[in-house]
Amino acid sequence: MFVRAYKWFAVGASALLIGCAGGDRLPNPADPWETMNRGTYAFNDTVDRAVFRPVAELYAFVTPRPVRTCIRNMFLNISEPWSMINSHLQQRHIDGINTMGRFFFNTTVGLGGCIDVASMNGQPRIQNDFGVTLGVWGIGQGPYLVLPFLGASSVRDGVGTGVDFVGNQLDTIGQIPNVRLRNSVWGLEVVVRREALLTVSETVDRTALDPYSFVRDAYLQQRAAMVAGADDAQSLPDYDDYEDVEADDKALGIEQER
Repeated sequence: MFVRAYKWFAVGASALLIGCAGGDRLPNPADPWETMNRGTYAFNDTVDRAVFRPVAELYAFVTPRPVRTCIRNMFLNISEPWSMINSHLQQRHIDGINTMGRFFFNTTVGLGGCIDVASMNGQPRIQNDFGVTLGVWGIGQGPYLVLPFLGASSVRDGVGTGVDFVGNQLDTIGQIPNVRLRNSVWGLEVVVRREALLTVSETVDRTALDPYSFVRDAYLQQRAAMVAGADDAQSLPDYDDYEDVEADDKALGIEQER
């Protein structure tokens, strides 16, 4: 469940690395609860290093990369309909149509989403959620907030996360009637998403003098761009895709161990 925290590690990486390397840390007006947030961040990081990261590393070690990519793509594929709904709620109907087209294309030609043929044919994934929808509707993000286990968020996005779970997970994996199977699939999703971000978290460990500020500033930058619908919201690294992780690692001069 630490995906939210690490998802934003590499967003705006170059600028943030420069900021982390210099001078005294200045208070961020968007983070009035910093003392509490740092405590939660430390708790999340401790649990992650003790539990989630080792499990993800073991999964990466025993599972061939093509299989990992296939499984990851399938989890991303089932989230597309909820992303499409949010695009339409935001009156971004072209995005909604493109997202639904991706879903049908990948589900059929891509063998249930195993192969991201839509991206191969020039239609990249459009990241979206209900927190962005609330922002587009004019609701301010409120103070930055680090959620236990879930990581980087804000008051607005925390509410959005609850709606996302009901609208996305409970309408997909949550519909599996077998409780053990359903919980196993949820557990696998957590491991798969965490494994996709191992290189990112290792990069932050090596380079960021203050990982907390790094994650916070990257998260706020990305969310603001997504709400604004700016062009750079689509150009910022999206670590929901293995290919994007590898490309951005190369851009930073980092090689991922296989």
